[in-house]
This record gives sequence, structure tokens and C-alpha cells, in this order.
Amino acid sequence: MKNDRRLWLKGLAMLPLAASLPARADALARIRQQGRLRVAVYKDFAPYSLAGGKGIDADLGRALAARLGVAADIVAYTADEDMSDDLRNMVWKGHYLGTQPSDVMLHVPVDRKLAAANDKVRIFAPYHRETLALARHPGRVPQPAQGSAAVALEVFTREKIGVETATLADAFLLSVLNGRLREQVVHFKNVGDAAAALASGQLAAVLAPRGELEAAVAGRSELALDAFRLPELPTDGWPLGMAVKVEEAELADALAAALADLKRDGTLAAIFARYGITHLPA
Repeated sequence: MKNDRRLWLKGLAMLPLAASLPARADALARIRQQGRLRVAVYKDFAPYSLAGGKGIDADLGRALAARLGVAADIVAYTADEDMSDDLRNMVWKGHYLGTQPSDVMLHVPVDRKLAAANDKVRIFAPYHRETLALARHPGRVPQPAQGSAAVALEVFTREKIGVETATLADAFLLSVLNGRLREQVVHFKNVGDAAAALASGQLAAVLAPRGELEAAVAGRSELALDAFRLPELPTDGWPLGMAVKVEEAELADALAAALADLKRDGTLAAIFARYGITHLPA
């Protein structure tokens, strides 16, 4: 659910992704014969995966399946300890409790280091670029300056700021300015809980991935939401794509071609707009 933003603090990079293994036609042929594409999404991960099979990733999975001429089975998985565990559970092996892997997993960071550490999967086809954003009470927190962290974050030596535990935003705020903000950082189980505390006035701001934050503060006209980019941040964003088993090159090519069609005809942007989320091309 949150592993795309867990602790990639040594830099994120785009990946030239294909592994040099022989292509296998059987996965794509099996999917077309059965008429179904099994799509892995994260469970309870607004706005990307919602109850009732809704959400950006769920809708994207159905659109990809339709381009392959099959129906989609959207399967929601609970996030494990880290992204490598999720790739094992959702893509190449399955969970030890018996949950079978899916044909394709969505919301996978297209990251060179992640791919190098997971040679049993093929990561490809970025469809969105996630960035950090700041939701704030304008009367308590001015619009972030585009200069250094010392200027932009000085207000949080006095005001409380919320983050989801064990995320990029969390690690950044705990370490920036030599740890001066530590006492003002309030931790939450998820972005939705942090946003609720912001709306109630318990916090002055929340720092989180933009897509999740936009969904969490939707309809809160009293709050402002701004892009958050500082020279001290380890990344200015990370591309999200998909993963299949490393040997399933033909399936990957078919899905990449389907995604390209969805980008060209505006379907991808329309899916994001349906949920009120800013789509940033990757």
C-alpha cells in the first residue's frame, strides 16, 4: 500500500528495464484463452484502490485488460514489510498463506535499484509520476518558499506537521535541518488519518504523496495544497509503473502497448480526473 514511498532515500532513477531472458508466449496466450487478466492492486489505498473494486489503479487495470480483449480480475493485496516482499507476493511466487500471484501488479516504482534487487520481475511502463505535496492551513503556514529547507520549513519549528509513519516524508522531516523538526512531526498510520487531524486543527500541515493527499483533503476549501520541492529532498518525484514475471516479455510488451494507447486517446488522464487527482505524466 505504501511501499512506493517507504525509504528510497539514496535517490530514485528511471530504469531501462527489460531483462535479457527469453520471451515466453504462454502467459499472454493463457490470459487470452481464459479471457481474464489478474491485476494486483494495494488494498485500501485511496485514491488508487478503494472498496468495491474502485480506484485509479483498479480502473486502469480494467482499461488495460479491455485493450488486451479480456476481462479484469482486480485483486487487492495487503502491503507487506517492503516492496520486494510485495513483488514476491503479488507477482512471482504468491503469499505463504496461499494467495496466488497475479498476472500484473500496478503501482510499482520504476526504480533502477529496486529492479536490480528483484531479478525475478520485469518493471516497466510508467503511467504516473508521484511527488510530495504539502496540505496546510494558510493562516498558520505560508506557501512554501522555493529556496532552501531552512527557509521553507522554519515555520515547523513552531507548528505541528503530520506524516505517515515510515515513509519518505517521515524520514525527510526527521533528518532535515539537523533534526530540528523532530519534536513537531506527528506520526499517523496513513495519510487519511493525518488529513483528518489537519482538518480538525490538530496540525498545521501534512506532508505526503500528492495523489493520496489530494484524495484525503478533497472538499476542504479551507486548506491549501502545494507542490513540495526542495534542494535537500532526495527526489523530486518517482515514476509508477507495473511488474510481471521477468520471463513474460510478450505480456509486458502487450501491456506497454495497451498503456501507450490509453495515454494517446486520453483514457489514462480521464481515469485520474474521475477521482479528482492531478495526473503527472511519467
